[in-house]
Amino acid sequence: MQNTFWFLNTRSHTEDTAVTKQNLTRASGELFRRAPDERFPTLDALLAHCRREKDESEDRWHPPRGLAPEPTPDGRLGLKAGADGLFALNDWSFGQLCGLARVSKETVNRLAPVTAAQVLRETLPGGNKPLQLLTRGEGVRSVHGTAYTRLHNADLVGTLKDYATDFTPPQAGFNGATGLYCGEQDLFAFLIDPAGWAEIEGEAFAPGFFVWNSEVGKRSVGIQTFWFQAVCANHIVWDAVEVIDFSRKHTASVGDALGEIRRHVEQLVRKRDERRDGFLRVIRKAMEQTLGEDAEAVMKELAKHGLARGIAKQAVEMVAGGRFTIFALVDALTRLAQKAENAGDRTALDVQAAAVFALAA
Repeated sequence: MQNTFWFLNTRSHTEDTAVTKQNLTRASGELFRRAPDERFPTLDALLAHCRREKDESEDRWHPPRGLAPEPTPDGRLGLKAGADGLFALNDWSFGQLCGLARVSKETVNRLAPVTAAQVLRETLPGGNKPLQLLTRGEGVRSVHGTAYTRLHNADLVGTLKDYATDFTPPQAGFNGATGLYCGEQDLFAFLIDPAGWAEIEGEAFAPGFFVWNSEVGKRSVGIQTFWFQAVCANHIVWDAVEVIDFSRKHTASVGDALGEIRRHVEQLVRKRDERRDGFLRVIRKAMEQTLGEDAEAVMKELAKHGLARGIAKQAVEMVAGGRFTIFALVDALTRLAQKAENAGDRTALDVQAAAVFALAA
């Protein structure tokens, strides 16, 4: 399937650029694995879901001897947590319980609920250290030991709402996926600043980031920031530069991760503002600086930058009002490049237009 690009760099570039680029596929992987009920259209909708999930969930601490695997009335495997009652296990918490018992999840899953409960009762560890259960309603979301420290998705998304105010999800992918996801096991968000284009070594880039977390131990909490030139319908981020990663495990200091994520977002915003201001200064200069007083002088100047006289003449004739600013001439060359049938001719004109624009830098 052919990719459809939404955000394209507005400046041409050559292959010998000093900027090292890479394509990022993390968001694309999320797009293909998320069910429709895990997708959210806006950050507000995602935050509302996460807050509701946090409010409806409860941590319960019980010693191993207070936990008893038992069949539920509907014939599933459940976990009785002392006087708190019997809770159903989902796929994730069932796998965690099997891990604590050091038995194969696949093997236990093939047994009848009564037999599976007996196997787990005989293999779960003893001792006095309590286990923490995260429950929601009548179900167990996760089972952990004392070393695990939870970071709620609502706290992470709330941080994004406060500090990434100009960032939005990209346009929906070809299958309707949005870039904002939260499921039974984890959260993932893909955000960009569609108005944040700025120049990096002669090319246009916009800022974006991925952020992720799990309340139930599926993955670490982290962020990856970057500057990109294009996003396609598969949510592949193309030609990314300045890619910075941060992640932290859910241990006692995991709460500090929110401050680190905030710092990474603030740094991205600060650099965007600095670069955008610089880019706008160049644009203003290009709109004011002329290459000559008349058409003949301008064509001679364009010839110095490799433009054939015929192309230079066409560009000059396209400039309205006879004021031959750098911006007007670059715009004319860009429009001529778009009309060229041959890809090589389009590329050559783009490179020449970039060279003319560089005169305003």
